[in-house]
Amino acid sequence: MSGILDAFKLDGKVAIVTGSERGLGRGMAVALAQAGADIVGVTYVESAPETKAAVEAAGRKYVHVMANLSTIEPVERIVDTALKTFGHIDILVNNAGIIIRNDSVDFTEKEWDDVMNVNLKAMFFLCQAVARQFIAQGKGGKIVNVASMLSFQGGVRVPSYTASKSGVKGITMLMANEWAKHGICVNAVAPGYMATDNTTQLRADEKRSAEILGRIPAGRWGLPEDLGGAVVFLASKASDYVNGYTLAIDGGWLAR
Repeated sequence: MSGILDAFKLDGKVAIVTGSERGLGRGMAVALAQAGADIVGVTYVESAPETKAAVEAAGRKYVHVMANLSTIEPVERIVDTALKTFGHIDILVNNAGIIIRNDSVDFTEKEWDDVMNVNLKAMFFLCQAVARQFIAQGKGGKIVNVASMLSFQGGVRVPSYTASKSGVKGITMLMANEWAKHGICVNAVAPGYMATDNTTQLRADEKRSAEILGRIPAGRWGLPEDLGGAVVFLASKASDYVNGYTLAIDGGWLAR
């Protein structure tokens, strides 16, 4: 008789992870590999050697796809690469995203479109393409989108990022509503303030960094490995009755 820990295993599963070359994306890709999944890593750069090495060190396969997700052009190619390599897809993690900081009164149309195209438009259409494959396979599947604290709050000087991450939370619920009947679970993780490239400016501002740390009950910036347990849970059989939910991984930020 299998135990509860077996429900978290991803042996034989194939996971697509966007933005897998560094930071949160690498952390989640490696966690999924350690749980047993082979990884299709989608990045804006030509290769992701550190992620590849970490996945292979976990005994899993890593296949790289270079794609610019500022358009939806690569979506079909990403899915095709996964299918040609592994024959099926079981998990999608939509992590790729960008942020642009500027006062709302000065924000340009390009700054708006650049963020929305990557964070929301490409995310949705990759979900759509993978969901179609899940339905064709007839075995359901797991989608984990990456939301943000700004899916719950307004933020400052990041209007397109706030809009996109609020959209991620909303569209995650919509897709769960529509696709649950196919055995597809669509959830999101909302990282708190993490020590990644996106927060370099914030962490370099001593005053702002101190204000942020002062509100986090855990008393520290989050790390990519802090997302590992949550993403494995949401990608595994253990979360089969969890759908349409955005899980905050924030050191207690929202509770303060």
